[in-house]
Amino acid sequence: MLFMTTTPDNVNEREEAEQQNEKLQELVKALHHNGIVALQSQFEGCKVDGQANQHSVYGPMFTFRVTKEDGNAYVCGFFLRELLNAFQNSPNPALWMSSFYVDLMKVPESVLLPRPPQNEEEAKKMMDGQILPHCFNAIKEEFDADEIYSGLDLHPQHGPVLEAGFPKYKDGNNVCAMPLHLLLAHHLMNRDPADLIIDGLYRILEEHENEPSEQPQA
Repeated sequence: MLFMTTTPDNVNEREEAEQQNEKLQELVKALHHNGIVALQSQFEGCKVDGQANQHSVYGPMFTFRVTKEDGNAYVCGFFLRELLNAFQNSPNPALWMSSFYVDLMKVPESVLLPRPPQNEEEAKKMMDGQILPHCFNAIKEEFDADEIYSGLDLHPQHGPVLEAGFPKYKDGNNVCAMPLHLLLAHHLMNRDPADLIIDGLYRILEEHENEPSEQPQA
């Protein structure tokens, strides 16, 4: 017969875990509320609602729906970390959130969340047929084709990645890589996956532009 004993360490660990979970739930509730209030302030004539879900990889994720008076609805998703960063550090988090809906509302009909792939074959078809071609085209449109490199690679920790970079930079950081599963997650939240890689490329440019130039030797 196996006897289970409870030690002070086990009790403390369980209590700490419960406290962390309570804090997380409070944070999720606060961000859900703040997100609705923020969007409502930008779309006063619309109805705003939303929900929070738990993703197996990315943790808490939020989706908010903005419904216009004509009944057309537009849905966009956000990660917990980016909402938290927006409300803590952005000068205007409401404007940042609403910017994604402005693009969606250019379509006259409702834009709901895409249907998630049901298996690996569907995921590969979505990636190869929609997401990757869009990202490659967006990179070429944003930067000079003669200066940019883009392609696929296999990262030992993150698996398949889309990478792009500037071959002209021989020293320092010159390549940005994004896991394909992260690009897929953004696509399924009605977010432009190309923004991830393009933002990373602009950071590379900024890093090199801010590097101190070498002083000529006397």
